Amino acid sequence: MSTLAIRGGEPTREPRKPWPAWPPANERAVQLVSDVVRSGRWSYDGPREWEFAHKFAAFSRARYCVPVANGTVAIQLALEALDIGAYDEVIVPGLTWQATAAACIDVNAVPVLVDIDPETYCLDVAKAEAAITPRTKAIIVVHLYGAMADMDGLVDLARRHNLRLIEDCAHQHGSQWRGKGVGGLGDVGAFSLQESKVLTSGEGGLTLTNDWDLFQKLYSLRNCGRSFQPGSPTVQSGNYRLTELQAALLLAQMEGMEERVNRRDENAQRLNARLSQIPGIRPMKRHAAVTRQSYYCFSFRYDSAAWGGIPGPVFRRALGAELGLGVSGTYEPLNDCSLYRPHTKRRYHISEEYWQAIDPARFSLPVCERAYRDEAAVIWHGFLLADAAEVDLVAQAVEKLYEHRDELKGLEQ
Repeated sequence: MSTLAIRGGEPTREPRKPWPAWPPANERAVQLVSDVVRSGRWSYDGPREWEFAHKFAAFSRARYCVPVANGTVAIQLALEALDIGAYDEVIVPGLTWQATAAACIDVNAVPVLVDIDPETYCLDVAKAEAAITPRTKAIIVVHLYGAMADMDGLVDLARRHNLRLIEDCAHQHGSQWRGKGVGGLGDVGAFSLQESKVLTSGEGGLTLTNDWDLFQKLYSLRNCGRSFQPGSPTVQSGNYRLTELQAALLLAQMEGMEERVNRRDENAQRLNARLSQIPGIRPMKRHAAVTRQSYYCFSFRYDSAAWGGIPGPVFRRALGAELGLGVSGTYEPLNDCSLYRPHTKRRYHISEEYWQAIDPARFSLPVCERAYRDEAAVIWHGFLLADAAEVDLVAQAVEKLYEHRDELKGLEQ
């Protein structure tokens, strides 16, 4: 009789028991949204929005926060505020959500896709340096899933080559490097507030900076070009604003945000310690400089050779069946990503030179491809808010799969 759930056996976790729900609907959110509805002030620059902006900046230990319409726009406006545009090259990790690169082509810059560090799945510093040319103007670093990039190395690299540094922090609300929050380590930080993120208003985004001039530019760019204060110059832009209703949802979540981030981090560190004892399972590297790690997803690495050649997709399906959780691979590498197809949009064909430069197929990303194809196991962050005993079931399920790995043979990927 089969032991593993994928073969009809009893799962590690009771299948009818729900994992923690997300987003966190509660009466405080209902109250704050109701207050906004009754106030008659629903649009932008209201008291709730600026209250949230000040609180998130303080939470992140940054000076200025500018809420915007979404995370993609946050990256786009960061690029524009830094005067990055047509034909400028921007180094982008090859493993990220497609919006990181799409924001570059939206300002007619050229995303240069660079491979990742196999221990963090974040931008490889040495490969980024090798990709620098006279046209390179900026680096976008993505702190991916439950890991941070080597910010000491990247800050130094940007300084030595006089490059701008943008942090894509869509996965990292609350992470800290040497006690300083992500988003404030480079020139501009960009965050998503989409429904699945650890801080959400359904849709939305924000930018962080420690530079007063950049703050004013970001404000103008998100607000149809209007200046932040009288007498400042205006710029050409559009409407990329957040609303008071969204700000109310965000304020409700800021209450308890510190506790939730810390809880995820504590659960993840304990889980990683146990997973590291299982053959063929390697947690993501946590740099010594990381003083707190936030988790949009929890990821670890699976070595199929140590499991008798069981393919990664089979392992992920089997783990999901044991836990009643979705266990996925990574994003598709951007050199062959179904959602990153620049040549399907005529507006990017500004010249033959540019058309060829933005072809993602010209880049080789072997580490990204290995992670996506077989190595990575990725679990969405909700489970990390469960009780410690529930989170430990993830390691227990992996141990069970390893013990009975012969039952996984013959399963289709």
